[in-house]
Amino acid sequence: MPADLNDYFNKKNKNSNENNQKNFNFKMSDFKFFGKISPFVYTIAILIIFVILIKPFVIINSGEMGIKSNTGKYDPEPITPGLHFFLPFIQKITIIDTRIRQINYASFEGANENLSFGSGVINKNSISVLDSRGLPVFIDVTVQYRLNPSQVPQTIATWGLNWENKIIDPVVRDVVRSVVGKYTAEELPTNRNTIAAQIEEGIGKTISTQPNKPVELRAVQLREIILPSKVKEQIERVQIAKQEAERAKYEVERANQEALKKAALAEGEANATIISAKGKAAAVKIQADAQAYSNKEIANSLNNSLLTLKQIETQKEFNEALKINKDAKIFLTPGGAVPNIWVDTKDAKKQSSLQ
Repeated sequence: MPADLNDYFNKKNKNSNENNQKNFNFKMSDFKFFGKISPFVYTIAILIIFVILIKPFVIINSGEMGIKSNTGKYDPEPITPGLHFFLPFIQKITIIDTRIRQINYASFEGANENLSFGSGVINKNSISVLDSRGLPVFIDVTVQYRLNPSQVPQTIATWGLNWENKIIDPVVRDVVRSVVGKYTAEELPTNRNTIAAQIEEGIGKTISTQPNKPVELRAVQLREIILPSKVKEQIERVQIAKQEAERAKYEVERANQEALKKAALAEGEANATIISAKGKAAAVKIQADAQAYSNKEIANSLNNSLLTLKQIETQKEFNEALKINKDAKIFLTPGGAVPNIWVDTKDAKKQSSLQ
């Protein structure tokens, strides 16, 4: 038993030592493999970190243009939207917004003189102007514009990144003051449309004459004319007086219209009366003429035979009357043989005797 046990433990220890030797050999080979690939991994990792840190590419979005500079000198050709690579520390790409931008000159609280990032809108205070008499007025204007995309490198090289305050702002202020200064404060409200047209024309003409046409003007809007309080009160009084005068004029015109209407009605009635009277006179005249014509015709138709016939007919009627009333008295008209009046009455003496 002891000999067998010794042999057993000896074999077991031997197997264990062999296994440990194999495991040790395997682990050493693993270390050798990692030792071979580690420089490559380190190089890739360093390159990735380097690219992330220096970022040798840029993405230009729609509505933007890029300017590439080589050791501080701008490339005259603008870079269009897309992915573009450059050499770090030697080249640089500056992204410029070419979308429509806007400056608001307005008298509102909290007006920000600086352009907020990405907004494309600049808020400035109202433009102070002296009218033709030296009274201060304030003008609110909105100007819309954009950079000329084809001239972006030249514009930035000439005017710098703060080009708006060098190209747009001074031109707008100068034109507004030149145009508004020709009028008195009282004339400004009534000439608003003319002033707005002159301001837009003046700004557009001045901007278009800039070398290389760096900016495209899109719109100019005159939003408000702010007058001094005393001038506003005076204008309001004048407006009220004009309204009262217009109202009085209207009342007079209405009264005149009413008078003319009544006169026209009276004249119409008078003319109607005259026409009616003339009509009646004409009718009477026509009737008289007809009667005269009838009498004339009757007179022309009378002859001895006709008169004899009429006398016989009248005598017959008298005879018939005498048969009924024997006491009747007959009166003859002078100058005629034919009686034309008779009175059917009783003899007064006979009547009194009967009573």
